[in-house]
Amino acid sequence: QVQLVESGGGLVQAGGSLRLSCAASGRTFTSYGMGWFRQAPEKEREFVAAITWSGGNTYYADSVKGRFTISRDNAKNTVFLQMNSLKPEDTAVYYCAVNVLGGRELEPYEYDYWGQGTQVTVSA
Repeated sequence: QVQLVESGGGLVQAGGSLRLSCAASGRTFTSYGMGWFRQAPEKEREFVAAITWSGGNTYYADSVKGRFTISRDNAKNTVFLQMNSLKPEDTAVYYCAVNVLGGRELEPYEYDYWGQGTQVTVSA
């Protein structure tokens, strides 16, 4: 199995920035993709960003394009989410996840392992 630990969440004012990190440990794979999802109270978990094994392809939800950047450091089995120009609507618990195929996987059911989540709160 794979364990994922997110960090970097917190409280920030609108327009501010945060950088989330997610470190994976445990089972190793030849290649795997990593993604970020978020879930606000009483809402469904939604896709935020994903990155392929090589890092050469990234994908973003329309709501965060131009503001968020996903990256990864394969040597450290870590994925990052740089969040700029934050808005109150970005407030949610953010989860990182791993998919073993390492492709373009944008739905929660396509991911095999999940972290515990980290809270991001953006004040108006």
